[in-house]
Amino acid sequence: MWVNELRLLGAKNIIISSNVPTRQDGLPYARPKEPDDPGVAVYFKIKDKNYALCCDRWRKVKHNLRAIGLHIAAMRGMERWGVGSVEQAFAGYQALPPQQEKKWWDVLGVSPRATEDEVREAYVKLARQHHPDNGGSDEQMAAINAAYEQAKQAGTSAVTIIGKP
Repeated sequence: MWVNELRLLGAKNIIISSNVPTRQDGLPYARPKEPDDPGVAVYFKIKDKNYALCCDRWRKVKHNLRAIGLHIAAMRGMERWGVGSVEQAFAGYQALPPQQEKKWWDVLGVSPRATEDEVREAYVKLARQHHPDNGGSDEQMAAINAAYEQAKQAGTSAVTIIGKP
């Protein structure tokens, strides 16, 4: 049902994401065991816009896929009944572009070839400024901490004193 609903919408590039085990050709195994997480996400494109619909309310993958199909059918019905357009109905389901993860040196505001002391100094300054106790947010502090950990893990290749082996 859900495939037919997507076809009727004019959807292209349909991708189904679930925890159902698949063979190397991408098809599911015959009679697969129901996964612990039966949630499903369906990604598709309509008129050069990417969309995503997700459902994890039901206990079986096939039921979550059916719910997505029924949801699409209802949205198509709105257009047939003259209430709105499919574009309006799907406006909230546009797939977000993947976030670009910032490099540790960008977060800390140092050069990628900064010395260990420069990295530590930048971390301390930012930590004081953005700590939740000083009016910063947990998210900002988490990003600063993660960047500092990445810098330390980069080890001698990134956090070295320039000019020394």
